[in-house]
Amino acid sequence: MAIKLTKNELKNQKENLKQFQRYLPTLQLKKQQLQSVIMKVRAELEEKKVERERLIGDLEDWVAVFAENEIFDEEKRLEQLVRPEKVITKNENIAGVMIPAFEELTFQEIKYDVNDYPLWVDTAVYKLRDIATIDAIVSTLQKQTDLLEAELRTTSQRVNLFEKVKIPEAKENIRVIQVYLGDQQTASVVRGKISKKKLEEAVR
Repeated sequence: MAIKLTKNELKNQKENLKQFQRYLPTLQLKKQQLQSVIMKVRAELEEKKVERERLIGDLEDWVAVFAENEIFDEEKRLEQLVRPEKVITKNENIAGVMIPAFEELTFQEIKYDVNDYPLWVDTAVYKLRDIATIDAIVSTLQKQTDLLEAELRTTSQRVNLFEKVKIPEAKENIRVIQVYLGDQQTASVVRGKISKKKLEEAVR
């Protein structure tokens, strides 16, 4: 885009440069914060995935007794006793990004007659609830990661825009205008001297 080679435009370009240089460190700091938070969330996500695998592994001890589940009437099967109801989260502001933070997973209250089930059912219900809760936590952490990574991409693009386009462009515009105004001033001085010389010659 062509720029006006005027003193007013020079002033505007200098003001733009100051704003860009003032805003850039804020963007760079935000980028660093986002990168740091993303690393922590990813680490926590991996921990929860490992924990989930461990809980599922613990259930292998129950494979034999879980087979009994198939002999129950359909409405009395184990999956009917563990029904996740609602994932409760709260919003947190991390580096200017609103992300969901896991609080709890609620379950439907399902009452059952202990006389209808073998002794292992109570323990199995608790284990399945733990796995469902870990699944909800993993899902929430994944949402956090997705939101933070999207914001990081946007922030990185802005940092690059300021570093590689806006600031160099403003500096170059200032240089071009200053050179032009300097040339104009020099030309004006030369014209003034020539006029003065002609006037002096005319007086003689």
